[in-house]
Amino acid sequence: MHFHIITLFPEAFESYLGTSIIGRAVKDKKIKVSFYNPRDFTKNPYKRVDQKPYGGGPGMVIEAEATIKAVAKAIGRKKNIKIIFFAASGVNFTNQRARKYSKNYKHIVLICGHYEGMDARVRKVFKAEEVSIGPYIVTGGELPALVVLDSVTRQISGVLGNIASLEENRITNSDVYTRPETITYKGKKYEVPSVLLSGHHKNIEDWKKKS
Repeated sequence: MHFHIITLFPEAFESYLGTSIIGRAVKDKKIKVSFYNPRDFTKNPYKRVDQKPYGGGPGMVIEAEATIKAVAKAIGRKKNIKIIFFAASGVNFTNQRARKYSKNYKHIVLICGHYEGMDARVRKVFKAEEVSIGPYIVTGGELPALVVLDSVTRQISGVLGNIASLEENRITNSDVYTRPETITYKGKKYEVPSVLLSGHHKNIEDWKKKS
């Protein structure tokens, strides 16, 4: 899987892509991540790509032309491509959608807006799918891009050491425990549920289903 990220701030990804499961996936060449900065595709001598919005309004909007050139560079002559444009009004991103992306596409282009947004013609030119990671607003598309990258990467065979680690494939509740069996905080003891210590597999599975 090759992720192509269109962003003004590629440095925002560095730490996350170099650590834990995602870092290992990059190292093991399960995924590849490439960045395309619209600033590198503008004729503006100051590398400026934000403009005032037509019709008025606060803030600045990322211009279409430089971004279109960046996306076109990412696409090249590739096939099996999914182009995603992050928007609060987009379809909800889910595990099912992540699984679909991982199975159906070899290249995913993630277009990260910023400031007051991105010229809508970028989405229209490439017929990009509008995607939302939740009913809230964040400063830019970099965080949503990381969410999609992480979730899709987990679905790729061999990325997780144990396929059972995919939460949607397990019968489990949100509560998990590890050693020690008892901890004390401000004089109050907190215990691991006794059923988890019983070794009785059926009872444990029943507890997970009910909890």
